[in-house]
Amino acid sequence: MLSKIEEFMKKEGRTRSELVREALRRYFEEQEWKEIIRYGMSRAREKGITEDQVEEIVDEYRK
Repeated sequence: MLSKIEEFMKKEGRTRSELVREALRRYFEEQEWKEIIRYGMSRAREKGITEDQVEEIVDEYRK
């Protein structure tokens, strides 16, 4: 992994710290989105909403 980091450092002209910070920031964002999706799926199951109905419900709500 270190060699891959060094490759990107040279390619992008960035420091190791910059690359690691960006990677961690993206990882944390991805984990937050996964949590939001899990919560949404759980709530939908509780309410008996299927995946096919989600877009229809959102469109109706926006009207």
